[in-house]
Amino acid sequence: MEQPEPKKSLVPESELEISFSRGGGPGGQNVNKLETKALVRWSYLESPIFNDEQKALIGEKLKGRINKRGQICVDCQEERSQGQNRERAIQLLNELVERALDVPEERIPTKVPRSAKENRLQEKGFIKDKKEGRKKVEY
Repeated sequence: MEQPEPKKSLVPESELEISFSRGGGPGGQNVNKLETKALVRWSYLESPIFNDEQKALIGEKLKGRINKRGQICVDCQEERSQGQNRERAIQLLNELVERALDVPEERIPTKVPRSAKENRLQEKGFIKDKKEGRKKVEY
């Protein structure tokens, strides 16, 4: 059975600041004793791998995750081990950056088709007839 190829990370690990603390989540007694929660910080403005336009996109789309020092912070405490939480936090950071750099194609506006206009008018006619049927009948 073939192993899936690991995804190439956008953010080099050498630029990351990683720290650990006690976290919640699974782990039983280890939760109370070991520092398994991983906190990853990345100073995106100081990164040489992205140009100014990309940095502006990242800053705009991830402004809720940026602290006062200009760092993007991601934490993970889902796994039982420190190493797994570290890898997962790095993966989450890369996914966030990838989504922030993704610019959707601009939609080209098109005319409303004639059939859609006719269907709308026909629907309005049905509603008009239904409401007229509710009026009092005069003899």
